[in-house]
Amino acid sequence: MRLHIIARGKIGRSPEADLVARYCKRVTWPITLTELPDVGGTMPTAPTPCREVLLDEHGKQMSSEAFAALLGRWRDDGVRETRFLIGAADGHGQEARDKADLLLGFGAMTWPHLMVRAMLAEQLWRATSILAGHPYHRSG
Repeated sequence: MRLHIIARGKIGRSPEADLVARYCKRVTWPITLTELPDVGGTMPTAPTPCREVLLDEHGKQMSSEAFAALLGRWRDDGVRETRFLIGAADGHGQEARDKADLLLGFGAMTWPHLMVRAMLAEQLWRATSILAGHPYHRSG
């Protein structure tokens, strides 16, 4: 299953971009990063079946193990791509929220969208490592 991070705004050359690149290189599953302008732009065509996960400050909070299990279940069910949508500073509209398969949050605090990219990339690496039985993730 392909993991596809679709983010609004340009990350450019920054410490956050370095973190995203570092973690994406470690993910053994196919992974793509697409940047769109803050407003507009053309969403890449989605293969079917596909799942959409919107990163949202009010989204569901999950443990790393539960997140890995969800990705593993989708993969095993034949989902070809899971898309992770990161909005611009104002987040996502209600229509996108209603259409999403999952609203995912990284805690009750609001995070800068560039940091969310890095945190998501790390969690994708962690989830795929958990599914592969790699010792990177140490659960308590």
